[in-house]
Formats: sequence, C-alpha cells, structure tokens
Amino acid sequence: MSSTTKRRGPGDEAGPYVLLGALLLLVVLGAAAWAAASLGAALGDAEAPPGPFALPFALAHGTYRWPGAWATAVLVAEVLVLAVAGGLVARAVLAARRRRHRIDAAAPHLAKGRELDKLTWNTVTQQADRWGVPAPDPSDGIQADPGVFIGRSVIGDRPLYGSLEDMHVDVWGPRTGKTTRRAIPAVCRAGRRPVYVTSNKRDVVDATRGVRAQFGRIFVFDLQGLIGEAVSWWWNPLGHIEDVAAARRLASHFASDRRKPTATTDAYFEPAGQDLLAYFFLAAALDKRPITQAYRWLSNSRDGEPERILRAAGPEFLLPADAVKSVLNAPEKQRGGIYGTALQMASCLVDPKVTRWVTDNGRGLPEFDPDAYVAGTDTLYMISREGTDSAGALVTALTVAVCEAGERLASGSPHGRHPAAMLGVLDEAANVCRWADLPDKYSHYGSRGMPVMTILQSWEQGVEVWGEHGMAKLWGSANIRVYGGGGASPNFLGNLSKMAGGFEAPTFSTSRQPGGNGPFGFSTRSNSQSSREDEIVSVSDLGGVSPGRALLVPSGSRPTLIRTVPWWEQPHIAPAVSASLAKYDPGAI
Repeated sequence: MSSTTKRRGPGDEAGPYVLLGALLLLVVLGAAAWAAASLGAALGDAEAPPGPFALPFALAHGTYRWPGAWATAVLVAEVLVLAVAGGLVARAVLAARRRRHRIDAAAPHLAKGRELDKLTWNTVTQQADRWGVPAPDPSDGIQADPGVFIGRSVIGDRPLYGSLEDMHVDVWGPRTGKTTRRAIPAVCRAGRRPVYVTSNKRDVVDATRGVRAQFGRIFVFDLQGLIGEAVSWWWNPLGHIEDVAAARRLASHFASDRRKPTATTDAYFEPAGQDLLAYFFLAAALDKRPITQAYRWLSNSRDGEPERILRAAGPEFLLPADAVKSVLNAPEKQRGGIYGTALQMASCLVDPKVTRWVTDNGRGLPEFDPDAYVAGTDTLYMISREGTDSAGALVTALTVAVCEAGERLASGSPHGRHPAAMLGVLDEAANVCRWADLPDKYSHYGSRGMPVMTILQSWEQGVEVWGEHGMAKLWGSANIRVYGGGGASPNFLGNLSKMAGGFEAPTFSTSRQPGGNGPFGFSTRSNSQSSREDEIVSVSDLGGVSPGRALLVPSGSRPTLIRTVPWWEQPHIAPAVSASLAKYDPGAI
C-alpha cells in the first residue's frame, strides 16, 4: 500500500474553477448558437428549438435543420465578440494576479470586515468631534484627515486611519517606501494642525513644504546646511531652563546623541560629565547667556564663574553651586576626566553652522517661540545628519521643547487635550532624535491628543537608543504598529508571526490498495481530508514583504494586511506634492 499527503496550496484550488469555466463556456456557446438560430423565424425559417440545451439534440436527431450561411455568419460574429470580451476579462484578471503579492494569501486569515471598523473614517471622525477638534475645512483645497491615514485593507480595499489619540510606531527597512508611503502623506494630510518633522535628509521637506505653506509659516531647522536653508530665525535652547530638572533633561539629550551604541560607558565620568554640563546650562540660562557659553566654561577647568552665578541666583541653586565647586576642587586627573567627558557631549556647539541657529549674536532675527508655535498652524522641520558631527542633540532638544509646550497648552484646554491635535512625524528617529524619555511619554501624549509617529529602520535601531526594555515599552505603548518590510531580525519577525496567529490548514491524503493477484488485478484508491494548525504568516513571508504591503498591528484587534499608498497614488495631494518638489528639489527638472 502507498500513501501520499498533500497540503492544499493556491494551485490546488484552481481545478474546480477550470471545470466550472469549461461548463460556462459550453453554455455561452450554446446560447449564442440558439440566438443565431432563433433569428431564422424572422426570415421565414423553421422555429428554433425551445432552448439552447435542446438545440444540439434537435440537430443530432434531424428534427431541426440549421438555417444556413447567414446564421453561421451571425454565430461567428457572436463568437468573435465573446472572444474579445473574454480576452479583455482574462487580461484584467491576469493583471490583477500580477499585482498580487506573495503575502496576500495571508489576508483572508487576518482581521477584516467589522474587526477594522474602529479604524474607519466615520469612527475617527466621531472621536475627533467628541474631543472638540475642528473638522477639516473643505475650502483648503487639500483633503485633511480626521486622523492619520495608514493605508488600505487588502481585503475590501477600505481606507484605514489612526485616531487623534493613537500613537504610531513604524518599522520599515531601508528603501521600502517609509517616507513616500507614510511620512509624506501624514504631513500633507494634517490640515490646519501644527506639524513637526524630523529627518536626516531633505526629501520629506522638499515634498511637503509647498503643501504646508498654505496653512501657516514654514520653519526649517537646518543645523548642518543639508538643505541650504537661510537662517531667518533662531531658537534659544536655554529659554525655558529655570530649574535643575530642566537643565538635566537638556544635558541628557547631548549625552544620548554622543553615546555610541556599542561603546562601553564609564560608570563615573559619564554621569558626572552630564551633571556638570547640566549645571553649566543652568548657570548660562540664569545669567541670560547663550548656550555656547557652557562650552566656553568647559574649555577652562579653572573657571569659577558658573559656581558664582549659581550661588548668587538664590538658595535653591546652592547645591548645584556646591556640585560645581566639588569638581573644581577635585584632583587634576579626575577633574580633567569630568570636563573632557562633558566637552565631548557638547562638541556640536563648536560648529558655527550649528550655533547660528541657536544664538542671536545681535542679528536681530525673530526668536522661535514653542508656545506660539503649538497654538498655531505652522510646520517645523528639524534636519540633522547622524555620525560624529551630528547635531541631533539640538534636534531632540527642540522636539522636546515643542512637545512640552504642547503639554502646557493641552493642560489648559477642554478635555485636557491639544485643541488641534498637533502631529509629530519622527522620521529617522533613532538617528537624529534620540529622545531617551520617549517610551515613557508615548501613552501620555496619546491621552493629550498629540499623536506621534516614530519611524525606525529596524527593531535593533530602537534597542540601540532605548534598550530592549525601552523599545518593547515604546512598541507596547503604541496603538498603531506598522511593519513595512525589509526586516532581518528573526526575533522581531518571529514575534510578529506569533501575533498574527495560526489557522487550520487543510491536508489531503491519498491511499492506494493493490487489487487481486492476477494480471488483471485492480488497485483501489481512497482520499481523506484533515487539518493541522499552521502559521498565517511565516518569518520568511515577513522578511520578503515587498513595497506596497505592510502588516498593521492595531491595539485591541488582530493584525491585518494593508496596501500602503505612495503619495503619487493619492489624487488629492499628488499635484501639490509634485509642485512642491518642482519648486524645492534641486534635482527636479
């Protein structure tokens, strides 16, 4: 006896459809022949049989005679028309099959239909109305969303949105379309909301600044001249430094930006250097000095001016003054190590291309006010490259300043939420906005109506900045999690596969039993069907996700497969984005 077992695949399901197609073809041809024969009655020929199925039997038995050449010509014309129509249908079907992605086979087993109702336009519009967020203004010319557009469901082609309290985390590998399919549409479709964006290159700025200019002023924080933006304003990082806690937060951004992912940190000198930098920031702020003054003090380990400023500022600053004094009185090697560590953290303040954005120097330029910005409809772009000369610390500092201003506005607004739902798009967050406290802030900003989209190239990028626990906290605090392909981490992809779950895969078995012993013995064959638990999407499926597909993992429901939509396939923003690129992109023709 022999036996084979086979799991049903996509090709196995085609057999019944081929048979049905053949039967349908016979029916259509029979109907066409009967229609041609029926015309004979109008020309004086015998009546055709009473139906298409009776025609072949009548012709075979001689009870009916085919009308002649004219009927044949009509039948040929009908067949030609049907052939052309069938060819067009087949072409459309084949084109649709070519557009299908390998992972699309998983879509029927993932969330669909009513499971996605909470992500629809109507639902997020109702939520925005409940929180008092103004409806999009139709006169703006660009359709604004009541939430944040994510993509379209593969099953049903429904547009899906995150609400104005949903926080997003995106993991998209390099060159998978995260900017064209997520960042640019989110910025363009934000309408009359303040929007802030981080990036390490100019593409998102060039594509969206022309669109956003119709809603308010454009601020480009081009710290290293990556775009060539003229300095028409400046921002004082010390403007809201009034106590030790604020100064320490600012110093932590400089420490995080300079901390290399694989470097071993010194348990004494790094925290001591960070504290010293914080106290110097505090002294400069209290004495109304620019942020570069802190670097000047660090360059002279014998300068006692910071201590004197702190001591004279009031009793609440005596302990920071004592801390500075203790470093000044430390042994030379110890003092040199602390000062040297702090100098490395603040090294970006040496570059005049950077400092021109954070110091006035008597130029009389307008100062950027985070509180005024969050109450308006302006757009802020913050650009810096990663690496040894990164100015990411200042990008992070300005991002935090804007978010803290948004919190202050939300605290005094109805429902404790930002009245316009300020949107943050942190593209290349792990490279240029290494905000150590971001995982702790995520769920809080959602409750404040300040949605943030953090876009990473890999899970490991996040781990380098926030650690394994911090990255897991960021992912867990998000309501909208999108994996856009390009992943190479077996652990991350394995966890996604587990979140997608499994399904009962049909398995077919065929058994053959030999018949009699003689030369004419026959064998018998029996078929049986069973099922087994199988994963909906495997690690290899997720690793091979191609541009145009993404796995969406919303909180409170099962994952679903979505079709991501690039900006050029979104008719209501494509012309405006094209015009912006034509105006600002140096490579535009």
